[in-house]
Amino acid sequence: MNDNNQQQNQINIELDEKIAEGIYSNLAIINHSNTEFVVDFVTMMPGVPKAKVKSRIVLTPQHAKRLLKALGENIHRFEAVHGEIKEGDAPQIPLNFGPTGQA
Repeated sequence: MNDNNQQQNQINIELDEKIAEGIYSNLAIINHSNTEFVVDFVTMMPGVPKAKVKSRIVLTPQHAKRLLKALGENIHRFEAVHGEIKEGDAPQIPLNFGPTGQA
C-alpha cells in the first residue's frame, strides 16, 4: 500500500529538448504586485547598451517564497562542497530599468 501511495504522489515532468538547453542570464529583475511576483531573466553583454529579457517567470507569492527557500538550501549545499560563492561587483543599472511592478 505504501508503494501505491508513492506512485500516486509522483509527478511526471516532461522536459523538451529546446527547454533542456537552458537560457543564459546574468541579471534577474524582480517586481511584484499584491498577487504575483514577476522575475525577468536578462542577458547583458559588455559594451552593448541594450539588454534583452530572455525569459519571464510569473509566480504566486507562495511559490516565490518556496523558490527562495529552495535556492537557499541549494546554495548552502553547493557551498558545503565547493566553498563560499564570492559575490562580484553588481553592474550599474539605471533605477528606471524595467517595469514598475504592477500587474
